[in-house]
Amino acid sequence: MKKVLVSLLATLMLSSICPARAQQPAKIPRIGFLTSGAATRDSSEAFRQGLGELGYVEGENILIEYRYAEGGSQPLSELAEELVRLKVDVIVTIATEPSLAAQRATRTIPIVMGGGGDPVGVGLVASLARPGGNITGVTTTSVDLSAKRLELLKELTPKISPVAVLWIPTARGNKLQMKETETAAYSMELHLQPSAVEGPNDFESAFSAINRGKARSLIVLGSPMFASHRARIADLAAKSRLPAIYPTSHYVDTGGLMSYGNNLSVVYQRAAVYVDKILKGAKPADLPVERPMKFELVINLKTAKQIGLTIPGSVLYRVDRVIK
Repeated sequence: MKKVLVSLLATLMLSSICPARAQQPAKIPRIGFLTSGAATRDSSEAFRQGLGELGYVEGENILIEYRYAEGGSQPLSELAEELVRLKVDVIVTIATEPSLAAQRATRTIPIVMGGGGDPVGVGLVASLARPGGNITGVTTTSVDLSAKRLELLKELTPKISPVAVLWIPTARGNKLQMKETETAAYSMELHLQPSAVEGPNDFESAFSAINRGKARSLIVLGSPMFASHRARIADLAAKSRLPAIYPTSHYVDTGGLMSYGNNLSVVYQRAAVYVDKILKGAKPADLPVERPMKFELVINLKTAKQIGLTIPGSVLYRVDRVIK
């Protein structure tokens, strides 16, 4: 009896001295954030804002591992593999190429897309309604965008053909965008003048070729690399006196003429909603991919004046934001 009492007292003393054994601290979720362009770092701010609205505070109840490929020594594939080795709970990817890199790195860790081209077309998901694997999120693609951008250019100035297209042939997302642009141009009886680039060193030669081909307008396809050098592209377009349309308003803020596309801040905030659902137990395969339905038109009147273009009232009437 005496031995039993001694044993009971020892157990009680140990439990009072080591309460941590009885209640382990909650594990803080760790998020991997993968993007290919330094200029898309503003995406992380919008993503954090979205998390904040859901009650997450970085460093307190959530951790974020940031990986940016551009300007660094590691390619996207290595950065994605690094996040997998860290055993993050979710990987958030900005644009198509980071999503593909993450997909190659893991088929088990949930991946949330924060924008990018057609995820079905590039093989990221089986369908928008039923992704079917470990990837879901928000896409910024729309079958109507290419046609709408050409229509807006034509409203600015009726003689827009040939239309130069700045694109990256090796980027899978750009290949799909180019196909959509070609289909839209054919239906509108417009001639396209594709101008391919592989990197920033090709910009000057690309615009020289565009000018030699006597292009009358320009479409810049969506790409993190282009976004990183948007001010330079906008400057070259203005010097060529080309009415140009861009995929997002970031270009217009740095001197581009006009943009029509998604509000990317909203897209990145929506990615946070998907992360929250997954951390609470939802499966990526069961979460339909979201496609934004609202797009914004932004125009820079200073650039219009610089290239000698008067913006018609019919276009100004529909504009969401004007830079004067």
